[in-house]
Amino acid sequence: MKKPFYLFLLLFVASQSFGQIANDNALSVQIDGKDYSTPPRKIRFGRYWWVTANTVKPDKSLRIWIGNFQRNDVFESGTYLIVDADKPDTKENIKKAQDLLKYKGIAVIKYVEETREPRMEYHVGKSQNNDETMELKVSADGTLEATFNGVLTGSYWKEKATATALAG
Repeated sequence: MKKPFYLFLLLFVASQSFGQIANDNALSVQIDGKDYSTPPRKIRFGRYWWVTANTVKPDKSLRIWIGNFQRNDVFESGTYLIVDADKPDTKENIKKAQDLLKYKGIAVIKYVEETREPRMEYHVGKSQNNDETMELKVSADGTLEATFNGVLTGSYWKEKATATALAG
């Protein structure tokens, strides 16, 4: 009688320890004159951060990639140079940002919006090397506030019906 109870208790505690942490963050932007709000997630890759915000029905995704020059994952408030989304950390982009001495790092912006359900057609916008900037404010509690105004180079693409039907 005790073994099933302890087994149940162990499984209950284990399942509760894997529960997701509530996301109290908020992201609000205006894209093509339309408001887009969703809770973001922050993911770290070495000295780079991805701030990603996703919604479904219709699928939308906003990704902001931020990198600094200090070789650590601590960000400073300041101005970041927005660079090409396809080739962000090239030697030319980093050299340009470092030579001007007014940038703390580089940033990339990518936006994807589903234009036809279910996952058939998308509109994709990516940042380019247009000398645009992002102002980043880092508060004492680790909150990031980014302000930018930029033009993303857009493209439309269509997925084949067989790829959608066969999940790939």
